[in-house]
Amino acid sequence: MNKQERNAMFALAKGWILEAGESIRKRLYDPLTIDTKSDANDLVTSMDKDTEYYFINNIKHVYPNHLIMSEEGYGDDVRTFDGTVWIIDPIDGTMNFVHQQRNFAISIGVYHNGVGEIGLIYDVIGDNLYSAKKGEGAFKNEFGLSRLSHDKSIYESILGMNHFWLCNNRFVHEKKMQELVRTVRGVRTYGSAAIEFAFVAEGVIDGYMAMRLSPWDIAAGIIIVDEAGGLTTTAFGDPIELLRGTSVLTCNPSIHKPIIHDYTRQGRK
Repeated sequence: MNKQERNAMFALAKGWILEAGESIRKRLYDPLTIDTKSDANDLVTSMDKDTEYYFINNIKHVYPNHLIMSEEGYGDDVRTFDGTVWIIDPIDGTMNFVHQQRNFAISIGVYHNGVGEIGLIYDVIGDNLYSAKKGEGAFKNEFGLSRLSHDKSIYESILGMNHFWLCNNRFVHEKKMQELVRTVRGVRTYGSAAIEFAFVAEGVIDGYMAMRLSPWDIAAGIIIVDEAGGLTTTAFGDPIELLRGTSVLTCNPSIHKPIIHDYTRQGRK
């Protein structure tokens, strides 16, 4: 993808994500239809579906040959990253959306032949847009995000982690995760992978780890964190494969090796 094509696509995607966010804010307290998917905590609302359908219509109208991978099932059956693929989460943090009306985001990642070209994460309630284009740095609204420092100590770090799998984890021994929690300065849970990726890029937190995420949870965040100077792999240090669910560690590069070598690999079940 050349720069002109990327810029034109970015302008459209930015307009769409801001318009979708405005629509959500206007309808925030409207009655919702709420269903469950895989279990009672895996929620989907009519707003998720309406927002995803809005993106599908717009993208297919302008780019009929592009593929779309999306959470709620309106997209394509994507089995390859050949060509251009949009990866969309209409509301990342649906439980927060239902219960709190905050800490949720719209997430769009655009990949061309497997390369991340455009990442957009929109914190709807905060009205903050995190964005990145390949090779052009990461931004929060119109302000460039500084490159992440490479001299961060794990002992001074704050991590985003899901407390549930600290005590019930089929991937890593709980004792190793609890040891990691005791080692770092603090642990936070925001309930939205997209927002936690954005916070890593901004330096609000120094890393975020999860054991099971879908492509739409992380596609945009990987691009934004990379452009901010961060590093994203699986929780065990392997390359991310976006065609399937995966564990994730996205973080300041200086704490990546200590987490992988001293905690997740040693504790791997």
